[in-house]
Amino acid sequence: MYLYSTNNPDLRASLKEAVLQGLPQDKGLYMPDHIGRLPADVLRNLDLQSFEQIAFAICRNIFGNEIPDADLEEIISHTLTFDAPLVPLGEDAAVLELFHGPSLAFKDFGARFMARLISWFGRNEKRETTILVATSGDTGGAVAYGFYQTPGVRVIILYPSGKVSDLQEKQLTTLGENVMALEVEGNFDDCQAMVKQAFLDSSLAGVVNLSSANSINIARLIPQCFYYFRAWQQIPSGRRGNVVFSVPSGNFGNLTAGLMARKMGLPVSKFIAATNINAIVPHYLHTGEYTPAPGKPTISNAMDVGNPSNFARMHDLADHSLQKMREVVEGYSFTDEETRTGMKEVYKKHQYIIDPHGAVGWLALQQYQQEHPDSYGVVLETAHPAKFLDVVNPTLNLEVPVPERLAILANREKKALKIGNQYPDLQSVLLNL
Repeated sequence: MYLYSTNNPDLRASLKEAVLQGLPQDKGLYMPDHIGRLPADVLRNLDLQSFEQIAFAICRNIFGNEIPDADLEEIISHTLTFDAPLVPLGEDAAVLELFHGPSLAFKDFGARFMARLISWFGRNEKRETTILVATSGDTGGAVAYGFYQTPGVRVIILYPSGKVSDLQEKQLTTLGENVMALEVEGNFDDCQAMVKQAFLDSSLAGVVNLSSANSINIARLIPQCFYYFRAWQQIPSGRRGNVVFSVPSGNFGNLTAGLMARKMGLPVSKFIAATNINAIVPHYLHTGEYTPAPGKPTISNAMDVGNPSNFARMHDLADHSLQKMREVVEGYSFTDEETRTGMKEVYKKHQYIIDPHGAVGWLALQQYQQEHPDSYGVVLETAHPAKFLDVVNPTLNLEVPVPERLAILANREKKALKIGNQYPDLQSVLLNL
């Protein structure tokens, strides 16, 4: 298989090159040259497929024969050591819990898969691979745990100072060994811009062997397709005629993976782009104007992105047509006050504790279903509510139980290097590894 750049369809790369490079040199994003439908027998018998069988069919569909069956099966089996259960909330909605992995966030799927894929591609390499990643919250923890103690791989995580929750910060600053955290005096967009510039910095060539674990890397998106099919399996058979997914969105990797799943034959009517006040994509869908802006801080911090990278892929999947994107994506945005109200409503009506990001998705689904009452909606619950105790506890006036894997972090020592928000600050770190 080959992948092309969203900036230049003639710029091609192999799967190995795309995964290990992360970004093409023209500052675009890699996309598979072909995303075909899954085999007819797989789609016809989705209910009979295991989670691993669905994942294998998706990978084989995209990768072709790049990876031998036995190796691909092993990569998938080591990735999917936990499920993505669908929890009903009433008769016409459910939440897809994506927080049952090691870091309690949906990004565990992508990070674990990518760690094993990079390890497989690098099995004969002599140089160490440095994974460089920016996080607005959950990516950092997932990548840290996914790549922790992986031979031949070093991880460097950039995160915005004071703009991730305490437990999120502890997840990415307390592991040590091959995981290094950089606390950036800026916002997530600053972190992401620095990471992108590092990949395009010719002075690093030959000094550092860089790869990315952000959703800018195509290896992160492919495993995120898996759980859309897993969710569909769990929807009551009588409610599958008009399925919509409401996706809490920041950098839009999750929604892009959903669009890819739809191209592969997932029977979905609509995706809902649910954002906080950083409403760049909903604004585009409503007005046709795409106007990136600095990210604004909210209580749904992992979505505080003002210039979402994966919009380029969304635009590509829609053939660069606003009308085509509108046919499959609806956009809504909400304030912090509305988000808190949504959290309270979910708890009052369903006795379900939803985190701030999931609450944004829930609010968007409720608004959509007012106009489409015949739909069945699935909200992606992207992180465990215990990761946001400073928001959830006072909002719901209760004490959320903290899973043991989070509780043990409370007394661990934070180890992070503080740097500025300009690229030379990062470059200096990389040149002195």
